[in-house]
Amino acid sequence: MPLSLNEIRDRALAFSREWKDEVSEDAEAKSFWDGFFNVFGISRKRVATFETKVSKLGNKDGFIDLLWKGVLLIEHKSRGKDLDRAYKQAKDYFPGLKEKELPRYILVCDFHRFRLYDLEESIDHEFTIDRLTDNIHLFGFISGYQKRTYKDQDPVNIEAAELMGRLHDQLKAVGYTGHELEVYLVRLLFCLFGDDTNIFERGIFEELIELRTAEDGSDLAMYLDQLFGVLNTPPDKRLRNLDEQLAAFPYVNGRLFEERLPHAAFDTKMRQALLDCCYLDWSKISPAIFGSLFQSVMDEKARRNLGAHYTSEKNILKLIKPLFLDELWAEFEKIRTDKRALDRFHHKLAGLRFLDPACGCGNFLIIAYRELRLLELALLKEKFKSQIATDIGLYININVDQFYGIEYEEFPAQIAQVAMWPCGS
Repeated sequence: MPLSLNEIRDRALAFSREWKDEVSEDAEAKSFWDGFFNVFGISRKRVATFETKVSKLGNKDGFIDLLWKGVLLIEHKSRGKDLDRAYKQAKDYFPGLKEKELPRYILVCDFHRFRLYDLEESIDHEFTIDRLTDNIHLFGFISGYQKRTYKDQDPVNIEAAELMGRLHDQLKAVGYTGHELEVYLVRLLFCLFGDDTNIFERGIFEELIELRTAEDGSDLAMYLDQLFGVLNTPPDKRLRNLDEQLAAFPYVNGRLFEERLPHAAFDTKMRQALLDCCYLDWSKISPAIFGSLFQSVMDEKARRNLGAHYTSEKNILKLIKPLFLDELWAEFEKIRTDKRALDRFHHKLAGLRFLDPACGCGNFLIIAYRELRLLELALLKEKFKSQIATDIGLYININVDQFYGIEYEEFPAQIAQVAMWPCGS
């Protein structure tokens, strides 16, 4: 779970006070950025590296101050230095990066001033360190609180289907087929979502594959088998000398990792296909498309027309808003200033039950769950708005056990169950 916004703001305030007088780039820059990531509850070494070597134009080598591949590039200068020049220097590194490593954001800083560039939206924001708490929302891509919008057929959804489809075809070609292949891919899909949606500590699945497995893929199946066993074992039942990198993964109940599967077999190309899946930002994928995305993985023709194989969020909302959601929001608006009434309403929300009698992959249940959680968060924000610091996570009552589905086919039902995890994280 991400830190609460109040906790992040408290940490940001402490960070800004600690570093407000620092001036030297060489002496303290690394400590500065380790502390910056800690504001968001993120271990910097898990996601980003210092002094990444790249080849710039003219066959000159350069060293990026800090790089989070595919997400963020940081160029740091001593206090008072030219930030425009720092930004130009950051852009000069781009020719030496692979396509999947190109960041969406560039952050330049001189200890006192921050300037964040969003290259996708073509906007930038500048503020001083004493205003960090007022601008903490700009770093939602680090904290996990970034607002996202989804189109009916977002390109990232198509790319995800294509990447998983490539891995499916490669496993099938070596003879790993049928039920075992389906379950294996469901597990991998869950891990990919978990890596980017705060089910796992961010990036640990990608790190395990990239840093611990051989480049030729010869030991990848062994590591995945170990991981599946760890995910199926509560912490108090695990071996005390378990590898720390594996021990960092949480226990996942719901029987997804319970069945013992035969070893798969990977080669160099298959390992790279899985890494390519890891490099995609799975948090950008609409939860409504989770099940249909996986079904399309199994069918090469369906991959090319993914948008035709699921009910869009827009259409799901057209159904559930007049069915129950509009009425609940109207009730909330009437009582939002009455704390006792809010308590009763919160209790009511936690007691609601939802059933989809033909749920398929669970698209309707997923969106209903998400929308109810958004209403609950609005309620809690109203209830605790006068308090200085509150961990909202302690007061969350809405949970997946309120949602039920009936489905004749076993596999879509399993997908629906797994799909609720990234939605509720």
